[in-house]
Amino acid sequence: MANNLELELAQKLEILLKQTALFIPDQQKQQLVKLVLLLNKWNKAYNLTSVRDPMEMLVKHILDSLVVSPYLEGQSFIDVGTGPGLPGLPLAIINPTKNFVLLDSLGKRISFIRNAVRELGLTNVTPVLSRVEEYNVEDKFDGVLSRAFASLKDMTEWCKNLPTENGFFYALKGIYHADEANELSKNFKIEKIIPLHVPELEGERHLILVKSV
Repeated sequence: MANNLELELAQKLEILLKQTALFIPDQQKQQLVKLVLLLNKWNKAYNLTSVRDPMEMLVKHILDSLVVSPYLEGQSFIDVGTGPGLPGLPLAIINPTKNFVLLDSLGKRISFIRNAVRELGLTNVTPVLSRVEEYNVEDKFDGVLSRAFASLKDMTEWCKNLPTENGFFYALKGIYHADEANELSKNFKIEKIIPLHVPELEGERHLILVKSV
């Protein structure tokens, strides 16, 4: 059964990727499929995501993360409130030369990520168990990623010590609400609002790029 599912996921992934501008080598596609299989397996015991169907995971978790890849600038990224490694793990898979710290405050999520990193043979991911407010770094990041983690105001306030001087906050959002921008402190400004196309996903998706002023 697992092999059948693996084959179906691989075929589905091909169909989805053809609807994007992404070019992903075969080995990375295999890793993405394996990630869905791991997520599906762990989800039964640990309830990591409300998405139960592996085919839906491909759209709502994998593709939804991958479409951000063309906009990443720099080498080092932190994914705050990463949950089961989203968008960090899919992005790390298709950007093997970039480094990703995946931060979450729930042990079971970090355990899953550690396992996935091992199973997938990823060398560019560092899982960290911590609350973002308590996480202090010496080396700042080129980008701070978050997906459905917090409002722009909270994200920028909680994570203001994380990006380099020229680093971006990358907020993955559904519908873009202008009032969120108005709540930002004077220390931050929105640089870009990028509509994202996620194949077969209902509803809007946006990437909001925020910078320190």
